[in-house]
Order: sequence, then C-alpha cells, then structure tokens
Amino acid sequence: MSREQIIIIGAAGRDFHNFNCVFRGNEKYEVVAFTAAQIPDIDGRKYPASLAGELYPEGIPILSEDDLPQLIADNNIECCVFAYSDVAHVDVMHVAALVNSCGADFKLLGERDTQVVSTKPVISICAARTGCGKSQTTRRVSEILQAAGLKVAAIRHPMPYGDLEKQKVQRFAELADLETHKCTIEEMEEYEPHIVLGNVIFAGVDYEAILREAEKEADVILWDGGNNDTSFYKSDLHIVVVDPHRAGHELTYYPGETNIHMADVVVMNKVVEATFEQIEEVRENVRSINPTCKIVEAASPLTIEDAEEIAGKTILVVEDGPTLTHGGMTYGAGTVAALKSGAGELVDPRPWAVGKLAETFEIYPEIGTLLPAMGYGDEQLADLEKTINAVECDAVVIGTPIDLNRIVKIDKPTYRVGYSLQEIGSPNLTEILEKFTK
Repeated sequence: MSREQIIIIGAAGRDFHNFNCVFRGNEKYEVVAFTAAQIPDIDGRKYPASLAGELYPEGIPILSEDDLPQLIADNNIECCVFAYSDVAHVDVMHVAALVNSCGADFKLLGERDTQVVSTKPVISICAARTGCGKSQTTRRVSEILQAAGLKVAAIRHPMPYGDLEKQKVQRFAELADLETHKCTIEEMEEYEPHIVLGNVIFAGVDYEAILREAEKEADVILWDGGNNDTSFYKSDLHIVVVDPHRAGHELTYYPGETNIHMADVVVMNKVVEATFEQIEEVRENVRSINPTCKIVEAASPLTIEDAEEIAGKTILVVEDGPTLTHGGMTYGAGTVAALKSGAGELVDPRPWAVGKLAETFEIYPEIGTLLPAMGYGDEQLADLEKTINAVECDAVVIGTPIDLNRIVKIDKPTYRVGYSLQEIGSPNLTEILEKFTK
C-alpha cells in the first residue's frame, strides 16, 4: 500500500510537534517536506533522521512556504497540514484555498492527537495573540505555586532555530546555560526571566522526551505557551491571556480562538490603559463562546530604572521582536514607559537600520518608530547592535524582558523596563490556584 504524501506547513515549532505525535513511525503517511514561514532563515535545513525516525533515514527537508504550489505539483502531495500560530483566520483560509487549488487536501490537527499526557498536574498558559502578557502571567503563576511549597518546572513552547539534534531536549537552570545552548534573543527573552526567578525551564524539539525529563524534578508542570498556540500537553488548568487593546482578535486569530473555547480561566490583561468599550467587547466575545470560564482582570504595571533621567531626551525604544512583527502591535512596554517618563521624542530607527533589521522593516512597514529586538542568528544580532549604535539619540529604552546589554554592546545610556502581572479585584489567580492545588 502506498503511503499518503504529506507536507507540513509550519514555522519551526508546532510543525515538528505535530509530526512527532502523528506522523513519526506511522507507515500510513510519508512526510515529504516541512515548509517554513514567520521566522527568518529557518528554511534550507533538515529535520534530522535522529528525530524523524527510521522511516526517514535521510531526514526531512525544510523548505520555504513560498514554494508550496510547486512542491505539491512535483511530489503529488495529497494533503497539507497547517501547523503554525498567530495567523488571522482569513489568512489560514487563503493558504487552504491555495492548497485546494493545487489539488491537495488541507488539514488542521486537533488536540486529541497532539496533546501529550503528563504524570504530573499541568497548568497551561496560552493567549489569544502574541504580546498579550503570557510571560508575566507565567511568572505570577510560578510565584504563587512556589509560595505554596510546590516545585515548578516550566516548559516553553519551541523555538528551535539552531542545531535541531542538539536541541532535542534543553534544560536551563542558570544564565550560563543560555550561552551553552547558543540561544537567540527570542529564546533568551523567554528563558531568562524564569532563571532569574529560580525556576528550571525546559524547551527543545521532542516535547514528550522534554516532559519526561521535567517530571523527574517537579510537582507541577507549567506550560509556557508561544504566540497564541495551544498547549502541547493535556492541561488540568488552562489559563488564556487576552489583550483589550486588540479587542476582537480573540475571535479572529488561529488558534487563539481555540484557546478561548478551552479556557478554564481568561486573564484580561492591560485593563488600566484600555477603554471601557474595549474591555466590554473582549468580555462579551469571551462569554459568547465560553460562558463558564472565570475572567480575571489584570494590569502589567511598568517600572523603569532612573526614569527621571529620560525626561526631555530623544529616545530610541527597543521592543520585543515578535510582538511587533507577527503580533501586529505598533507599541510595547518600552514605548509606554518612555512616554510616561516624559521622553522628549521617540526616534525613528529606520534611516539607520542595516542588514536583517532593514529587511524586517520592509516586511513589516507598520512597525514605525520602534526597533524590534530581532536576533535569530549571529548576523541579525550584529545588525541589531550596529543599528542601535548608529541611531542619533540621547538614550535607549529597552522594553524586552532580557538585559540586552548582556549580549550587545550599546554605546549610549540605556534604561530597562520591567513589568509584572497584577490582578485587580476578584476572582484572582491566588484564589484560583489555591483551590487548584487543594
């Protein structure tokens, strides 16, 4: 019997997990290729044979999504499986229409076949969109669990942009581990805050193998989601973060809406800066598809070192990269903090952008007068440093979750922004987690 010819449409994360769960070792299917999007320079690699299994002795090529029609035609592809996140519903269907027009079926895998079951309790933290505030929510949940005397192991959504074999299972317990594993800026932004809190955090490629390692040293598994993807693990408590500044997106982005349907708790973050109309729109949208979930209102108060020194100065703001790119935001924590501190002018970095940073602005022209902290490889990291130092400004405000000075040399005064989750009123996460742990 011939095997069904498959392409997995991905972005170096969910695609690999879906393959491992459904297609690896399954003689009904032959995965001809992965395609890649969203992340720069991740196509042109292979999913190695050591991870792909004995049916793929040569591994599986990772190619550009731009080549999808030709790949379908050349390989007589019967089905394409869509497997990446933070995509507008209409854009998912544009891909579906293209695939169908080429003669292939289009498929989205469900949670039954792609969620691994843990031997330990699992709390998952996901979102409706990138940039809603998952990171500070995860830290808050971790603090509450640790205060209750529980040992927490956080497992982060995959960001395997380097050597996939070496990244099969990664464990981070101290800052030196970030250098050992040659982490990108995006990875450091997610791992470093956990390490600073004293948490152990795992990530990698093979998420069943990762889970089994984490279970050895934890009472509770904390799934720290990426983008607006769903959890890779079956959750005992599913927390989903929404952002009223993008009201309506909770019903119009894939798979963020799936998260809302499954949520036990929805954390509506950033309510202090949002309007009443935005807050009510999000509340009504959530209730329209999940009337029984608990809704926690929260803020993410900002702190900035030596804030009084910023007043009247020309400032370059460096923000979290994915929030500005496929997250679609035109500002972040750094912008808000700089303006609240009385910055005289926010400088547009585009005239000074070089290399990969200049390409990023071409792909995402709506970013405007902010600099995304893009650093997926050495070349991009070097371009980030050159761009920051070339910009004519008095100082740099860093709105990323990491100490950017640790990895690039900035020749101007810098001011770091910190932010944490603060629940408002009741119900709150402390009450919910106390009930959960009992």
